[in-house]
Amino acid sequence: MAGDLKSRLIEEARAAGFAKVGVCRPDAAPQTAGRLDAFVAAGRHGQMGWMAERMGWRGDPTALWPAARSVVMLAESYTPDVDPMEVVGQRDLGAISVYARGRDYHDIVKKRLKRVGRWLLEQCPGEEIKVFVDTAPVMEKPLAQAAGLGWQGKHTNLLGRDIGNWVFLGAIFTTIDLPVDAPEVDHCGSCRKCLDACPTDAFPAPFQLDARRCISYLTIEHKGPVPAEFRAALGNRIYGCDDCLAACPWNKFAVAAQEMRYHGTGALDAPPLAELAVLDDAAFRAMFSGSPVKRLGRDRFVRNVCYAIGNSGRPELAAVLVPLLADPDPVVADAALWARERLTRGVAADGAGA
Repeated sequence: MAGDLKSRLIEEARAAGFAKVGVCRPDAAPQTAGRLDAFVAAGRHGQMGWMAERMGWRGDPTALWPAARSVVMLAESYTPDVDPMEVVGQRDLGAISVYARGRDYHDIVKKRLKRVGRWLLEQCPGEEIKVFVDTAPVMEKPLAQAAGLGWQGKHTNLLGRDIGNWVFLGAIFTTIDLPVDAPEVDHCGSCRKCLDACPTDAFPAPFQLDARRCISYLTIEHKGPVPAEFRAALGNRIYGCDDCLAACPWNKFAVAAQEMRYHGTGALDAPPLAELAVLDDAAFRAMFSGSPVKRLGRDRFVRNVCYAIGNSGRPELAAVLVPLLADPDPVVADAALWARERLTRGVAADGAGA
């Protein structure tokens, strides 16, 4: 009976748009707590105080909802239809991480999780579910590995032999007792392409990340001025970074994204830095309506754009920095000053110098 329910659950999840489905117990990743403790104790979470908060729930999903008997982990592909690294070499354009070039995945994935969850409850009246998409103290990647979806690679992201690593993860916690899947094991072998691709050496060792050095963290989570030692390495990356993901050889098996809204209209594939630098708050909100980028806010985004302009090697872009030198946000003004001085010194666009 339970096995038949699970088979039909997988069919429903695939019909909803998920590329892969697996089931594990809430306590199936006991090593999570130790890894999280070490990560936070070393200060590698940076300013992400929310990672240190509710660590009991993050490290032990059974504490998050003690009534849960099973965790259904689902992966949805957002594999890009363009080379994500092509724009990185065009220094007068802004490089936005692939996942943020289309519609906000939180909304899309959550609706699909709720669809699958409603179906599950229809089959099992009286049972309960809770759905999570990257906004609750749930360690999705260890649970996804425990459910057999893939494994956490040396870049710490989830990847699978049949789905690659361009995936969004969602979780359905339920009181229903479902048959579990065998956990996946590491298949990285001796490969270190993802580690070598990182512009800021954010991996102290394989399978370990120091967020304080990660460009995704620096451009999204980090508040205030980005440390001077990392500004040149940002290049023209203004929201997130795809370097380690793009380098993974397992992507040759990546599942094509079925949801076209993840690809967007192309407007965010390579936006001109000169146009982004002049955005006020209203224009920023209008441009990024429905995009994950909107969560960043105008000030932090324009800060990133200023660093990218400073790394562009294009002196003609200095003109757009002039109004920003007196920006109400002192962090934006500081970034504009750094960029102007860098362009004035004629620093090469390859990122040399500080």
